[in-house]
Amino acid sequence: MRFGYAAFGARFQWAIGWLALLLALSAHAQPAPNPVPPPVPGDPPTVLVMGDSLSAGYGLDATQGWVPLTAARVARERPGWRVVNASISGETSAGGASRIVGEVLRVKPAVVVIELGANDGLRGLPLADMRRNLARMIGVGQYAGAKVLLVGMRIPPNYGPEYTLGFERTYRDLAALFHVDFLPFLLEPVAANRANFQDDNLHPIAAAQPALRDHVWKRLGPLLK
Repeated sequence: MRFGYAAFGARFQWAIGWLALLLALSAHAQPAPNPVPPPVPGDPPTVLVMGDSLSAGYGLDATQGWVPLTAARVARERPGWRVVNASISGETSAGGASRIVGEVLRVKPAVVVIELGANDGLRGLPLADMRRNLARMIGVGQYAGAKVLLVGMRIPPNYGPEYTLGFERTYRDLAALFHVDFLPFLLEPVAANRANFQDDNLHPIAAAQPALRDHVWKRLGPLLK
């Protein structure tokens, strides 16, 4: 299958911008008429991962992170699929929102995995901005005909209960609003044991990555059909 993006890339960018914004601003938003025909995922079917250092494999060899481990599993269990890792260490939701259209145009994904927001939380950035940025990314993925998996995070309690609970709730609310698959906490299988983390106490070591791969796979695997 061909995407035919070149002819309407600019219109696609414009359409997604206002569509995702409308959906983000109101929990009661209704689907709006598409101003341009939605594109079709490409061939071979592709998983696009948009994440931060947790997905980029900070401090690890190129093959050790949960994303390359997932790519290897995909090659074994879902032959014909491929995984493209567009994660960047230090990325915020704003960075992901600014890149998502270009990555979708480039990769033509059938599935988009969004793992962003941790750096927003650690910097205490406004939750309304994070919500709007993640909503834009989800909207772009859905408009492109891709299934979306939203991967949530948690932040330490020292940020205060209002911000901490609001941070977690942002992911849950977006998943419900957009009806996307949702993994509430990427680090759930390793978070309780300090030995699973590098010296910075933020990034899991290589030995913990298979557990993250298997944790994500519970939600990702069924999407690869």
